[in-house]
Amino acid sequence: MTLSSRELASALREPAEGELDPVFSLLADPRYRLGLETIYEGYLAHYGRPRLLEPADDDTALVLGDYLYAQGLARIAALGEVGAVGDLAELISLCAQARADGREGDGAAWAATAALIGQDRLDDARAALRERGEAEPLEGLARDAAGDEAVDRALGAHARLVR
Repeated sequence: MTLSSRELASALREPAEGELDPVFSLLADPRYRLGLETIYEGYLAHYGRPRLLEPADDDTALVLGDYLYAQGLARIAALGEVGAVGDLAELISLCAQARADGREGDGAAWAATAALIGQDRLDDARAALRERGEAEPLEGLARDAAGDEAVDRALGAHARLVR
């Protein structure tokens, strides 16, 4: 399924006040923020309530989500940092697997990835979620890197936006 620019435009809507407050991107280095938040909006199109989109149906939401994933990854790739792109690809894959398995932990994966993007410090914690369903190592890394208050705020916003 491909969408025309008219179909894409018809899925966009005006945000409510405060609705576009960043969720996980404030945990990240500023150069990654726009790409990260774009990818997160794609994630919401797949698994939550997108903040700017009102897709007509599930197929449209899926295509829009994929488009936003690609746009966000392209923004990060333009920075020339392969490790950051790899971290985001791992994040998308890990969260899709957790969702398919009916497991929690996507918020911790988002928080840790945002806080430590491109630093090559997430492999063991991601494996704990992927293999044993343990989100605590990821959340701990996020809290150590970004602080409890920032992580609590991001996880609270995330909980309100996902299904």
